[in-house]
Amino acid sequence: MTINLQDLTITKARAALLAHEYTSRQLTEAYLEVIKEKNKDINAFLEVFDDALLQAEAADVIYKNDTEKAQHMPLLGIPVATKDNILINGKHAQAASKILQGYVAPYDSTAAVKLRNAGAVFIGRTNMDEFAMGSSTENSAFGVTKNPYDTSRVAGGSSGGSAAALAMNASLVSLGSDTGGSIRQPGAFCGLVALKPTYGSVSRHGLMAMGSSLDVIGPFTKDTSDSEIVFNVLKGKDIMDMTSIELSKPDVEKQTVARKKIGIIKGVLDQGGIDVEVAKNFTQTIERFKQAGYEIIELEMPNMSYALAVYYVIMPAEISSNLARFDGVRFGLKIEGDTLLQDYLKTRAQGFGREVRRRIMLGTYVLSSGYHDAYYNKAIIVRNLLKKDYEKAFKDVDLVLTPTTPTPAFKIGEKTNDPVQMYLADIFTVTANLIGTPAISIPSGKTTSGLPLGIQLTAPHLREDLLFSAGKDFEKTA
Repeated sequence: MTINLQDLTITKARAALLAHEYTSRQLTEAYLEVIKEKNKDINAFLEVFDDALLQAEAADVIYKNDTEKAQHMPLLGIPVATKDNILINGKHAQAASKILQGYVAPYDSTAAVKLRNAGAVFIGRTNMDEFAMGSSTENSAFGVTKNPYDTSRVAGGSSGGSAAALAMNASLVSLGSDTGGSIRQPGAFCGLVALKPTYGSVSRHGLMAMGSSLDVIGPFTKDTSDSEIVFNVLKGKDIMDMTSIELSKPDVEKQTVARKKIGIIKGVLDQGGIDVEVAKNFTQTIERFKQAGYEIIELEMPNMSYALAVYYVIMPAEISSNLARFDGVRFGLKIEGDTLLQDYLKTRAQGFGREVRRRIMLGTYVLSSGYHDAYYNKAIIVRNLLKKDYEKAFKDVDLVLTPTTPTPAFKIGEKTNDPVQMYLADIFTVTANLIGTPAISIPSGKTTSGLPLGIQLTAPHLREDLLFSAGKDFEKTA
């Protein structure tokens, strides 16, 4: 039978599986056929798991024999693609880097455990910027991932493979990690709903660390309702991650949902580098929210202009510490030298790519004696000022609205020789990571040439419910 993968959502697939219209095996086979047909051109998947059909068959047994259990497993039989830095026991995990050549995960990430308990079918691992460092997936040791809407353009990064996998209809859900926009930016480039949850709301246990105070795992989905389903599976405190937190809805929930107030940062479109079509789309988005009954309020955010600079001090500093463990001694690639120091130097020089080496050196520099106070400590001070700006704003509004990205998906190779231009792709997304708030990118239209565009909503800490409510309202205006 033919399954319409283009318009399929978790909700629709679950209804069909419960009604026995098709099996999880048939659904998984349909996605595997797409991968076979398209992945050679798109390069979204680094590996397709050879036990995917066995997982699907196990789900079908539950659908056939235990309907009550099936109804309580929200992702039963749903094919999911996972980013190459999220560990699944017994599967290769390389973070798209040569330095982890041959590494096989010895345990499950908490995210993988929760997906498996919900019945998900792991279909494969996806390409990414090496160790999640990049905005285009051009930094992968295994080649660039192309945008399914235009293969001359990037899919975004660092979770570009996960975004492209869903956009080319090769999975029904995909997981990414977001340190400064690495879920939301590729989500916008590929026309998907892309959620960056509250910091700590999803366990980082089993996620290869990039920036420990910034990283969070989140889903790519076809619509906002699906995003909510996956988030509810993933969320919760984990004893294996001391930064994880329990989510409890505050007493003011009904009041704040009822207010339906969205803040627009004064001068948000006045900074340089904003594409004309992105600006036009943002203005149209504001009108759509007004039609949906939202009040739009202009906000003063005096420290927003410093966010990107702060991020590119704090993030490399954390990278320089986290990547010290990749030394050729304990796991992965090992290049022999004449001494132990030569082992380290040769392994890291040949194992790490250019962008990873750049960020390690930047981070080591800002943490070094004489520069720690000048850069890192000042960045921490401004980070706290940004938090205060948003705390003040959220007293007056429920959500803050910006474009997700300053441009649509750019050409492959367009920015590879200019790191600063590449970093500017994160200008709207880094703030949510710095202050720990949840944010979501929602498809908001297309350019005249057919490239997807996205808008970003940011909510107060632990208020993903506000993002889902507004996202659903916005989708109804399409």
